[in-house]
Amino acid sequence: MKYFCLLILVLFFLSLSAQNKVTFTYAIKGNDTLKLDVYTPNRIKKSQKLPVLLWMHGGGFSVGSRDYKDDAELCSYAANNGYIGISISYRLLRKGTESGFGCDCSKEDKLETFKQVVIDYLDAAAFVVENAEELKIDTNYIIAGGSSAGAEGTLNAVFMREHFADSLEKYKDVKFAGIFSCAGAVVNADYITEVNAVPSVLFHGTNDQLVPFGVASHHLCNPEKPGYLMLDGSQVIANKLEILEKPYYFNIVKGGRHEVSVIPFSDLDKVFQFFQKTIMNKEIIQTKTIKTKKI
Repeated sequence: MKYFCLLILVLFFLSLSAQNKVTFTYAIKGNDTLKLDVYTPNRIKKSQKLPVLLWMHGGGFSVGSRDYKDDAELCSYAANNGYIGISISYRLLRKGTESGFGCDCSKEDKLETFKQVVIDYLDAAAFVVENAEELKIDTNYIIAGGSSAGAEGTLNAVFMREHFADSLEKYKDVKFAGIFSCAGAVVNADYITEVNAVPSVLFHGTNDQLVPFGVASHHLCNPEKPGYLMLDGSQVIANKLEILEKPYYFNIVKGGRHEVSVIPFSDLDKVFQFFQKTIMNKEIIQTKTIKTKKI
């Protein structure tokens, strides 16, 4: 009887944490069928609408997938904590190219990659807004997010939509409430304004060798290289948000390299508490956390 009761208790807690996963196609572009996985709490009321984390995986625009273990686990975490978690696929435009996305990839190709990935992300967001009723989503609370290349894509989509999107009318109903970036950067932080600045969670290593922590060239390329492209990293973004008196949570890893782009599972409670306070409760919080990389 004791073990039976224990089994019932375990099943009860498992049922509380369970979620449903459904896959949708949000766009077809050439040979690419772009899909998104929607993680919804199992016990959601028929009339209930929830905030959403709309996540873009990393991989240098050449590898990675929306259902990679860490990305799926993050969206599952979101669904177990009062959100809808959505992980999207997008065109991996540098896959199979000789120059990849490093210093041999031309500046023009890098900017075009950013542009097309921003459009893919905005198309996914527009699909979410258009199908918000079916997906149980409150469109006032769309939190963008991504790691590495995904962080670059989402940051540029949130802050530089006007620069990269050809048709702003197509995305007029897409409004972002926040951003969660793991080792990301924007092409130009001057595009961050009073109007588009949103509560931002930024994780970055000070010695990131691929995506600059401050102002530096992408992949730290030398000026004579074809891929020399200056970017504004998390430090610049945080400084801009501080000037604008907008909320941010900046997690700095001194000596950290690009491994800081890995989803910070041990800090997720703090991340989602920050969004609760700043987005739902409208608090202005500006926090910098400094850690030192363990050798």
